[in-house]
Amino acid sequence: MSEMAMSFTALAGFVVGALAVLFYRNQIETPNRVKTDGNPEAGALPQGVASVLAVLPSSAVVLDAHDRVLRASSAARAFGLVKGDRLMAAELLALARQVRRDGEIRETEIDVAGHKFGQETTNFAVRVAPLGSHGQVLVLAEDQTESRRVEAVRRDFVANVSHELKTPVGALSLLAETVQDAADDPEAVTRFAGRMQHEAARLTYLVQDLITLSRIQGAEPIPTPGQVPIDECVHDAIDHCNTKAIAKDITLVSGGAEGLRIWGDEELLVTALRNLIDNAVAYSPEHTRVVVSVRPAGDSVEISVSDQGIGIPEESLERIFERFFRVDAARSRATGGTGLGLAIVKHVAAAHAGEVSVWSKEGSGSTFTLRLPAFGGTAVAVPPSIPLEAAP
Repeated sequence: MSEMAMSFTALAGFVVGALAVLFYRNQIETPNRVKTDGNPEAGALPQGVASVLAVLPSSAVVLDAHDRVLRASSAARAFGLVKGDRLMAAELLALARQVRRDGEIRETEIDVAGHKFGQETTNFAVRVAPLGSHGQVLVLAEDQTESRRVEAVRRDFVANVSHELKTPVGALSLLAETVQDAADDPEAVTRFAGRMQHEAARLTYLVQDLITLSRIQGAEPIPTPGQVPIDECVHDAIDHCNTKAIAKDITLVSGGAEGLRIWGDEELLVTALRNLIDNAVAYSPEHTRVVVSVRPAGDSVEISVSDQGIGIPEESLERIFERFFRVDAARSRATGGTGLGLAIVKHVAAAHAGEVSVWSKEGSGSTFTLRLPAFGGTAVAVPPSIPLEAAP
């Protein structure tokens, strides 16, 4: 059972117990209260029950002996579980009737048609319990759709990491055995040692990217933000990628407005730009250019990285920022790519309260654009002669 499910079960148990006490106390204090037809007041909620239900974060519904809704929380109506005085989920209604017949508390999980934009179904953890002796039933339903999605992402992430780590580690093991067997052949040892260095570097990049991603993927604010000079970040990122670009005779060019700043983390911004430029170089043919341009955009600063590479298929554009997603897996592995670069860029943008977008056409190249809030609320250039700390 997941942590969220256990928490819901504990909360539901507490609520059911508290409401049972309220029902019992109400019956002790008002034993002779009856309706005009002589039957106990089965359609009324005891004092205090409505107050308890009102503060519950989960969807709560109380049914009378005839399956009419006596009380429903706003969450239950928002999710479409209740309309008017009827419980709309047939599975829940059947469960409530079973509980009314035998008095046993029941738990289950159900999926109902989604009532939120873009959501097909909503998954609920449900607990149904009897209330009092007049056939009333309490239904508690906790939306666990998001926790299920997060759990699925976590499982996929662990599986992907295991697979990605297995490849270079397995290669290193095989190469080490090969080097050992070829100890009498200096040329072979040199060749295989070079391959080992390549796989070790790939493993190092993967671990570094995983560490970076784990730092920023929680969408938490940057702990110690400061004024970040865009010019220096672009220069550092280009300098870091220059060796790979020279090897392919790719020219790295920077241009656009100078002296712009954002409020954030300089190291993270350099990491994002480095990943964008690395990607551009990896997916560009030889003898081409990669251009990094900066421009003010009202209250934001836009940094674009454009290449003349192979482009991205339209059907892949929505997925390129997913972890470990590769448009061209063979090319990515051949160049040592980890499949995490664009995911890191997306999370860096989110950590700065910004966004990243992409334009691409197959055979014509791609342009990735980081849009980040400008320092001071307006993208204004600062003359180089003025220290950042003294700038307005």
